[in-house]
Parts: sequence; C-alpha cells; structure tokens
Amino acid sequence: MEESIRGKAYVLGDNIDTDQIIPAHYLMYNPAIPEERRQFGRYALSGVPAGQNGLPGGNIPFVDQTDPSNTRSEFSIVIGGKNFGCGSSREHAPLALAEAGIKAVVAEFYARSFFRNSVNGGYLIPYESVEGLVGKIHTGDDVEIRPAENVLINHRTGERHPLKPLGEVAPIIEAGGIFEYAKQAGML
Repeated sequence: MEESIRGKAYVLGDNIDTDQIIPAHYLMYNPAIPEERRQFGRYALSGVPAGQNGLPGGNIPFVDQTDPSNTRSEFSIVIGGKNFGCGSSREHAPLALAEAGIKAVVAEFYARSFFRNSVNGGYLIPYESVEGLVGKIHTGDDVEIRPAENVLINHRTGERHPLKPLGEVAPIIEAGGIFEYAKQAGML
C-alpha cells in the first residue's frame, strides 16, 4: 500500500447511491474494452444532482465535460457522508470512480456492497472516518491520507482527522483485489 495518498478532495453528502456514481444509461459501455472502460471515468458522479456537486462549494463538476476526450477528474479523493454507495450492488460504481482517477473514498460508513466491490475489485480504498468530515473539508482542499497512521490531513487547515483501520481487508487491498490476493495466498 502507498505510504500516502495526496490530492484534491471532492466533497459529497449522505446517501450517495450507485446510480448517482454511475447512472444506469452509461452501463452500455463494456469495461473489458479499454476505450469503453475509460468512459466510466468520464461519467462518474454525473448522476449527482446540481447543487449537491462538490458540497459545500456548490455545483462543481467532477469531470470537466467541455473536452469530449477528458475521462479523468482533477480530484483524487472523494469525501462522503453516511451510507456511501447505497442503492443497487452495481460493481461498476467503484470502477467508475477509479477510472476517473480516484484513489480513495473516505466516508462515515458505506453500503456493504459498494465497500466489498471496491476492495474485491481492487478499484479504490474505502476508508471510514471516525467523525463526519462533510463540512470540515471543502471541495478542492489539498488532503492526504496516511495509511500507517490511520489519519487524513487537510493541508489547507492543518487539521488531522482520524480514520478507522482497514482491518481484515488491508491484505486484499495491498494485493490489488480478491483474485490477486487469492493467487498470492496460494488459493488459486
């Protein structure tokens, strides 16, 4: 696992569901085809209603849609509230965030299927915060996650926010997903 994950934060609220993360009409793309897989990044978080994007800053686009070839976000860490990834058990949701360039999501707690799909697919690291961070971190803040310390640092304010340890999923994340973990452990 990386020593730290640093980048710009994108802040969302509570109950961000999988249809907001990647709307169903974009599931026509095939993740096995590299050109189509990148489209999941282009449309990641496109289902979040205007006004909720980039809370508390307002309507800030996650991926700049003015350039049709752009499939990556300028943000690398998503900050969510409670129940992140609720809704259907769409495994395309963490894939879409990863294709957009997200390395980690930090939320108060997750829908179980989103959490497991993130870990098992090796898409991104789902950290749980000890306290609610929505309102304490702003979209665009320079933040850093230090896994060894279980802390998120907001470099704009200097504040340190504790994160819950990854626990039993840490070896799966370090291996790059459940299949890589199974291979390394001699299960496959």
